[in-house]
Amino acid sequence: MATEEPNNPPQPPSSIPQYSEMIMAAIEALNDKGGSNKSSISKYIESTYGDLPAAHSTLLAHHLNKMKQSGDLVMVKNNYMKPDPNAPPRRGRGRPPKPKVPLPPGTVLAPPRPRGRPPKPRDPFAPVSPPKKASSGSGKPRGRPPKKPKVGTSSAPAPATGAPRPRGRPPKVKPAVVPVGC
Repeated sequence: MATEEPNNPPQPPSSIPQYSEMIMAAIEALNDKGGSNKSSISKYIESTYGDLPAAHSTLLAHHLNKMKQSGDLVMVKNNYMKPDPNAPPRRGRGRPPKPKVPLPPGTVLAPPRPRGRPPKPRDPFAPVSPPKKASSGSGKPRGRPPKKPKVGTSSAPAPATGAPRPRGRPPKVKPAVVPVGC
């Protein structure tokens, strides 16, 4: 019985080189003017290196994307090719940062400004007041004040007169109808 951990995927045999090397070798060997597409790269790798892992197409797509992001490959019209060595480096998204002007030697930089709103300027002619003790805002306590009991009412509830009041809006009182011409 093999004592292999189930969480680790099986390592490819050492006879197969790294995917990035195989991809570069395939692009060089195919030597297409407009670059090589993923299927032609895959067919070349399969024909050259016979013993490939089962997830070959997934690994190939992953490594092609990784190499495209790092700048090792350039993608033009769904074809991968080596980048032109004379081409300028690819710029990232957004506005480029301003170029930093080199400072002459011996210049001392001022400390950066603190964040937030600057404090109010102090009046030099104001009398010096003793320092206040730390308080949280005004002298009132925080939150809603507690409900105070009503003064002058007895603590016993009022006697009930008949049935309790029903829920909802009371019905509109209709005036008594007086017969006309009697």
